[in-house]
Amino acid sequence: MAVKLIMTWDIQPGREQDYFEFVVREYLPALEQMGLEPSDAWFTMYGNQPQVMATAQSKTLQAMQRALKSSAWDSLIRRLSDYVDNFEYKIVEARPGFQL
Repeated sequence: MAVKLIMTWDIQPGREQDYFEFVVREYLPALEQMGLEPSDAWFTMYGNQPQVMATAQSKTLQAMQRALKSSAWDSLIRRLSDYVDNFEYKIVEARPGFQL
């Protein structure tokens, strides 16, 4: 069963440029190196919700769990926390389209 990792966060004020450079140069390639396939990114323009929602998929739950238990994941999330606040994630069964 394919699964989707749904992540949300808020970009720290004043860190937007550094954040976007980090995501393109390090975050997305690191997810791919862990065997996760980045699939969606959403930006909240209005309302009291997390500013960013990003997703990545894996073919199996076991592969996803292996990636999230790795030191590479821990390191990546520590680096992401230099640019974002309120990071949260969950794993759900993958379906086409927008998922919360």
